[in-house]
Amino acid sequence: MTVLVGYVPTPEGEAALHAGIAEAQRRAEPLIVVNTSTGEAPVDPHLAPQPDLDRIIRALTDSGVEHDVRQLFGGDDTAEQLVELAQELAASVLVIGIRHRSPVGKLIMGSTAQRVLLDATCPVLAVKAG
Repeated sequence: MTVLVGYVPTPEGEAALHAGIAEAQRRAEPLIVVNTSTGEAPVDPHLAPQPDLDRIIRALTDSGVEHDVRQLFGGDDTAEQLVELAQELAASVLVIGIRHRSPVGKLIMGSTAQRVLLDATCPVLAVKAG
């Protein structure tokens, strides 16, 4: 089994990363951190830059958990990519960061977190920043 973390370079992504490390240590399972981008925009705020990835790898190495960090490009839908990867890996838990959004904001923009929560076949740990 594997702990899977959906990471974005935000406070919510950092909260998910730290919760994922704790889960992997508690479960004595490997941890896979995934950062996704559709690749459509020249600058994607969800895409972690190399310094962030290097910092994440150092934190994972220091934690002592077996780990892998992946960036996925070109998928149409982040929620779908996370759910499918969790199924492929037979993840024991999928960890995501969430933030509060108004009902209107969810209606207009959609909610990746909500879709992951509803579509994932494994348990999902949703954490808030701060």
